[in-house]
Amino acid sequence: MPELNPQQKAAVQYVNGPLLVLAGAGSGKTTVITHKIARLIRDYGIAPRHIVAVTFTNKAARKMKACVADLQNGNHSKDLLISTFHTLGLNILREHFEAIDYRPGFSLYDSEDSQALLSKLLRGQYPGKSSPVGAVRHQISLWKNSLVSPAEAPLAAGGESIQDAAARVYGEYNRHLQAYNAMDLDDLILKPVRLLQENPEILEEWRQRVRYLLVEEFQETNLSQYELVRLLAAQRGALTVVGDDDQSLYAWRGARPENLKQLQQDFPLLKIIKLEQNFRSSGRILKAANALIANNPHIFEKALWCDRDYGESLRVLRTRSDEHEAERVISELLYHKFKHNTDFRDYAILYRESSQSLVFERVLRERRIPFFQSGGTSFFDKTEIKDVMSYLRLLCNPGDDNAFLRVINTPRREIGQDTLQLLAAHATELRTSLLQASMDPGIDRRLTARQETSLRGFTHWLMEMITKSEDDEPAKLVCDMLVDLHYEDWLKDTCNDHKIAQRRMENVLELVAWIQRLARQEEEKTLSDLVARLTLSGILDKGNEDNPGDLVSLMTVHAAKGLEFPHVFLIGMEEGLLPHHQHQEASGIAEERTLAYVAMTRACQTLTFSFSDRRKRGGEVIHCEPSRFLKEMPADDLKWEEPDQEPDHQAMLGRADVYLANLRSTLGNNQ
Repeated sequence: MPELNPQQKAAVQYVNGPLLVLAGAGSGKTTVITHKIARLIRDYGIAPRHIVAVTFTNKAARKMKACVADLQNGNHSKDLLISTFHTLGLNILREHFEAIDYRPGFSLYDSEDSQALLSKLLRGQYPGKSSPVGAVRHQISLWKNSLVSPAEAPLAAGGESIQDAAARVYGEYNRHLQAYNAMDLDDLILKPVRLLQENPEILEEWRQRVRYLLVEEFQETNLSQYELVRLLAAQRGALTVVGDDDQSLYAWRGARPENLKQLQQDFPLLKIIKLEQNFRSSGRILKAANALIANNPHIFEKALWCDRDYGESLRVLRTRSDEHEAERVISELLYHKFKHNTDFRDYAILYRESSQSLVFERVLRERRIPFFQSGGTSFFDKTEIKDVMSYLRLLCNPGDDNAFLRVINTPRREIGQDTLQLLAAHATELRTSLLQASMDPGIDRRLTARQETSLRGFTHWLMEMITKSEDDEPAKLVCDMLVDLHYEDWLKDTCNDHKIAQRRMENVLELVAWIQRLARQEEEKTLSDLVARLTLSGILDKGNEDNPGDLVSLMTVHAAKGLEFPHVFLIGMEEGLLPHHQHQEASGIAEERTLAYVAMTRACQTLTFSFSDRRKRGGEVIHCEPSRFLKEMPADDLKWEEPDQEPDHQAMLGRADVYLANLRSTLGNNQ
């Protein structure tokens, strides 16, 4: 076993009861979990299939599984269940769907699907106004995460307009999901919790399966996730959770850092071990971050320390405008890179608001600096991938109306809006799905002969494909379907550029290869299992892509959580951005301070802040003040640099050019 410090070793070795590991930033929490899994298998003889480790992203789960495989020399890794909460919930529901009145092959709705359904339910309620569908969806999500039922929602709403609107449609929204044999992301936790609460025999079955449970990032659990953990671990207490209330970023979507404290009440024998040694940041970065976060209320006290060098001063760049900020930061980045012979991947530019990235993107492109922007278009957000996935969803779940509407004219089948409106009216009258309504004999009373012919042609083909899906190997089925659809020809016809059509078809083929790999590597063999897994990946992996090469990372602070970089620029360090103008109450300022703390502790060697005197916002220029958080850091560790202390703009740009000239000269002499 690689060398662990005494606290890490104690956490790995303790198995006599429930354990809370308070893991500060950069203290090796993943190391503790992976080493503990290896120890449970090797020293305590717990079969890998009885160990479950849960985290919050597929990326983190993959990393954790790879680390365990390395520790075990590849043995047992396939039998381990290391997954997100949502994947664990999906596994439970897939085995017990009948107990919650669902059918096989149920669909998973992403935010776009949910909003489309809610838009339909809210139609006509806001005449002359835009429907607050996004806010309503968010409120329903919060209620599901807090175990609030539709019956309880009106009382929970408290008279607030958005909450009242959400309470009115919450029950109907759930009934429509049930009718469509569909669930949203929050249902993947809520429904397993209700299932286990209401079915003692199923609860006992899963408790026997999960002999040891480990949970990472426990401060980000909501009430529904907490209850799932409590249900699975309650009797045996074979539980290790790792968390840090100083790094809780998701209160806005229901995370409850107080769940760390709740553990002590629900598990009276809970042991607490603190990981306070930081292995990532320089002493100066850590000192400033500790001073900042000390201003927040704490559930548990920690004192992070490190034995690394004290490090360079933290620079604070005052700039004249947001454009000047981008030019200054990128010039400093370039100069540092050339001076120290580092890679572009060593640098991250972090920001509070996505809109802050626009001017940086422009300057990076103008300077021909390669960069990676986290949270860009996901693979599963690409039009061609959504098309194919919608076909697959429909093959697995013929009641999926959203998927039906997406594919019915992809490729074009001359089934117009008039036909679809008449079909929707018929489906409403019959209280059935669009596909089922399209096959009803009575539809001919509503449609013209031409409309009926086009619709029948599509539904006949679709039913043939559904029949084939029961027997064919999934990857072959998809390939046959694409050939039947002449999908590649359709891409060529509808794309203005042949290269774009080719690239989109390559994406589709990558999806087919992904399906083939999953069928080979995972236990999931049926098409519905594979589609559910892929859909969940598409929802959860947004914004969690890896930097694919030697590129500067450009990302929000939220997206940077869990990552580290040798050199970090935290831009927009000013009142109104960090802390954000929408979070000025005491609890909001504490959350914003946590964001700043998380951003600072991504840095290993150097940390540079920047802020502007003026910034464009909402079509006007506003005057800005430095963030109050800068005043909460030790003054001796900050090095403030005014605009008039820097070379003029052209001279600053020339600093990198000088190095480039020297580099070319060196390369020339070596030839």
